[in-house]
Amino acid sequence: MIYLELLWTFFKIGAFTFGGGYVMVPLIQEEVAVHGWLDAASLVNFIAVSESTPGSLAVNLATYAGAEAGGILGAVCATFGVVIPAFATILIVAKFYEKFKASKLIKGCMSGLKPVVVGMIANGVLNIGKTVFFPNGFHGTVFSNTSFYVTAAIFALSLYFVLKNKSPILLICISAILGIIAGYFIC
Repeated sequence: MIYLELLWTFFKIGAFTFGGGYVMVPLIQEEVAVHGWLDAASLVNFIAVSESTPGSLAVNLATYAGAEAGGILGAVCATFGVVIPAFATILIVAKFYEKFKASKLIKGCMSGLKPVVVGMIANGVLNIGKTVFFPNGFHGTVFSNTSFYVTAAIFALSLYFVLKNKSPILLICISAILGIIAGYFIC
């Protein structure tokens, strides 16, 4: 039954990813492709939409994939699936963190998870970039595509915003305007 499959799939994604929505992107990409719920291009488009709408990236992606695969009930199942592990984990951590935060084991776990989170985010960025720019393998023609240069400019702008501690809201607005302008003149 599709609803149990959505619930279980997104429960596993929620249970085995640490670090937030970007860390989940590679797992979500793999799972929705394996199940045939979304194609790579649709997922990348929805990641862009999710980033410029309120709410958690992971919840938005789960809800969208669930809706595409099983309608409203599918969206509810996928959303609950991805949220339940985090909710349960936070309840447990909140109860015991104060007691164990000075533990060397806990400090070691937290220290070890940080580079994994960075690696998973990098993996998501590279996978999305590959899907957007090289869906059929590497071809030099990507450098003649205006969207490549718009993306490069937005990436450079993102680096600037991170280094200067600027508001991500402003970056989202500027990126949307650049994307709309580029899309208008490209299409």
